[in-house]
Amino acid sequence: MTSRDTPLGKTSPRIFKISLGLSCNYACEYCSQRFVARNDETNPEDVTGFMESLDSWVLSPPEAIEFWGGEPLVYIKTLRPLAEALRLKFPQARFSVITNGSLLNPQINHWLDDLGFTVSISHDGPGQHVRGPDPLGDPLARQAILELYRRLAPQGRFSFNAMVNRSNQSRAAIQAFFAELTGDPDVMIGEGGFVDAYDDGGRALSLKPEEFHSFRRLAFQEIRQGKAGRISSVRDRTMSFVNSLRFKRPASSLGQKCGMDRSDSIAVDLKGNVLTCQNVSATAAAPNGESHCIGHTSQMQEVALKSATHWSHRKECPGCPVLQVCKGACMFLQGPLWDVSCDNAYSDALPIFAAGIEFLTGLVPVHIEGNLPPDRKDVFGFDGNSADGGVKGKPFPIPVVAA
Repeated sequence: MTSRDTPLGKTSPRIFKISLGLSCNYACEYCSQRFVARNDETNPEDVTGFMESLDSWVLSPPEAIEFWGGEPLVYIKTLRPLAEALRLKFPQARFSVITNGSLLNPQINHWLDDLGFTVSISHDGPGQHVRGPDPLGDPLARQAILELYRRLAPQGRFSFNAMVNRSNQSRAAIQAFFAELTGDPDVMIGEGGFVDAYDDGGRALSLKPEEFHSFRRLAFQEIRQGKAGRISSVRDRTMSFVNSLRFKRPASSLGQKCGMDRSDSIAVDLKGNVLTCQNVSATAAAPNGESHCIGHTSQMQEVALKSATHWSHRKECPGCPVLQVCKGACMFLQGPLWDVSCDNAYSDALPIFAAGIEFLTGLVPVHIEGNLPPDRKDVFGFDGNSADGGVKGKPFPIPVVAA
């Protein structure tokens, strides 16, 4: 339960995230890294020293190793020797990388496959034009992306990672886009949650108050109609919420949605700097004024996560009805950008909350009592005081009761 006053330490990593740097060949509108201060760039010469340091602080083989940018394939000359050395050292670890896909080619595809990578392509489907450049518009990149899909998807090692925003609200449209692109109705779509507002670009693509209820109604109907079942943020979070009720999972067992509040989840750069997460740099400061560099691997006993706030230390979270779905949004945001991100996360989680309740009871919750603002009590805009005017009648063709 980390905070500035009760900082978390770090141990030998179970989840090991390596930041290669924040350089990217794209400039996406809501990128969490867009305005992060850059550190000195890493290069292939850093790999040897980094590998030699591992035995002093990685005390058991990690379960997963994630390679991050920026755009990781911008750093292919560093990524190749680093990943190959780590594969020799940790042959059982799961390798993963998230890329915009624009720099893939047959040689890189073959290499990623040989080293056992799971690959995710960041792409918002029909809303990609809102996000930024579209690699599918480049014939060579499109061909390489689809070739890699054919290689890895049958092994469950490929996904398209899409995000929802106010200009790209329909998960059904996202799912249909990738099913048509690949010709595969069972295409895996990672992410799928609503964007957090890391800067003004993210704020501009966040929900406005008059859009809260219309988005919830759309998202809920798409879940009920089975049109978003291939999207992990829907499928996995719905079942997780259902199980939280079935097994009476206490809130005290919940970590942050990103997992970086765990002592055995570590993000580092090749200089050995330990970071808040993979989306920041050692020279950047968190909104609370603390450095995102929380220590160094040479002195692991002194690492202290002061740049983040666990959900249990925020006034909005402990009594929130969708906490088991949301898990606290971004742990280092503060102030107005946190408020906007919290609004996004609440409206994103509420349809999943409602779908889980319906799955268990056959009834749809429409109103939540508690110490909540009116637009949060009113699930779908039925109360008549919705900023978008609400809805008339009962659009859900099953019995509806207050919960």
